[in-house]
Amino acid sequence: MSSRDMNHAGLNVGPTDHATHVEAEYSLFGFWIFLMSDALVFALLFAIYATLQHATAGGPVARDVFEIGSVTAQTLVLLASSFTYGLASLAMKYHEGRLRPLVTWLLVTLALGLVFLGLEVHDFLGMADKGALPQRSAFLSAFFALVGMHGVHVASGCLWLVVMLVQLRVFGLDTPVKTRLMRLGLFWHFLDIVWVAILSVVYLQGLLP
Repeated sequence: MSSRDMNHAGLNVGPTDHATHVEAEYSLFGFWIFLMSDALVFALLFAIYATLQHATAGGPVARDVFEIGSVTAQTLVLLASSFTYGLASLAMKYHEGRLRPLVTWLLVTLALGLVFLGLEVHDFLGMADKGALPQRSAFLSAFFALVGMHGVHVASGCLWLVVMLVQLRVFGLDTPVKTRLMRLGLFWHFLDIVWVAILSVVYLQGLLP
């Protein structure tokens, strides 16, 4: 394996599909730039939250509205979805002639993503029942902006997964579809990293006595 292959900015499919590997070197590099710009948006939202987390205006504080059980379930589901997408990536790399393993793992990933969104919406509705709405305080506005932005990204990833499943059925596993799946993989794993940061900075810190 050459040093060029070792430095590939994504899933290394060189041994099984050299043409896709060469194409991905350029398209994935551009997508990495997009992810870095997206990371800056989240960094700004984290900074806003850190500044306003104690600005509760006499309203609910984090310990009043956060449910550690639900947050734990969301974390496990999202981490599991990253694992299943990894299995989908391996299926794409090593089972080019068989779409079923790839489609199966993509469907499992999609299902886990939808479960995560369902749990998050349930949490938001529970907070609303307690009067913890964005307009109640600067803390809640910052919270919903940060966690809600991540939720919007997960929903976008789920929609992207649906589009890729349709493209797999229509076009098969050609080079453009492969590179799109590789970009989606980077996006999905990026959302896991952001969620771990949210878990640490927002939920765990907020639940400390």
